[in-house]
Amino acid sequence: MKRDRMAPFLTEGRSMLLAYDQGLEHGPSTDFDEKNVDPALIMEIASKGRFNGVVFQKGVAERFYDGKVPLIVKVNGKTSLPKGEPISRQVCSVEQAVSLGAKGVGYTIYLGSGLESEMLSEFGRLQEQAHEKGLPAIAWIYPRGAAVQNDTSKEIVAYAARAGLELGADAVKIKYTGDASSFSWAVKSAAGVRVFMSGGPKAPTDDDFLDQVKGVVQAGGTGVAVGRNVWQNSDPVAMAEKLRKVVFS
Repeated sequence: MKRDRMAPFLTEGRSMLLAYDQGLEHGPSTDFDEKNVDPALIMEIASKGRFNGVVFQKGVAERFYDGKVPLIVKVNGKTSLPKGEPISRQVCSVEQAVSLGAKGVGYTIYLGSGLESEMLSEFGRLQEQAHEKGLPAIAWIYPRGAAVQNDTSKEIVAYAARAGLELGADAVKIKYTGDASSFSWAVKSAAGVRVFMSGGPKAPTDDDFLDQVKGVVQAGGTGVAVGRNVWQNSDPVAMAEKLRKVVFS
């Protein structure tokens, strides 16, 4: 039986990851307040909330990762300042991620961008390097660019999931289609690759977000890679507990 490289991030086949890699792309004024701007708080939430993993860019990992929760280092990134077709290039090597304690690496691909070929090629090299060291390569696959009209349609989200399979990703982080039935097509298209729903912007209410997570679980997804819907919450640890009850039900 093929070894599941995602095992360090799983509990009985399910998982919830706490993502905090938004600072590079979004800047401090979009997502953060006086409390959650501090990465030390996120590390505390990850531990107290019993997350299966935490996601940091390398600079945050260097200064704030304490080893209490398995680490995924996001190895590429971009800012929101340039306009035009999106591209996110590698900013951290697999070797550096390992030296920081990473048990996995993450990489964003903007599928549909006019510059997608550069990201596809770079992820291909990254995936091979990660697998040589026994680490999972996790693909954040977000269809985006002039060619993409609806990035949460059943067809586009399934395309993102399938691209992860074809590229050799161990897991994909993709957007939710809006209901369990249509999202199940993305899970089937991934053909065994672990499927995580991207948490996205803060939902109007906790129940709205938890309903989405229920749909992911019903569709056969592995879980969620969530950030703002937890650490922007007034009680992040309590929100994490609500999330656990859904993911691991």
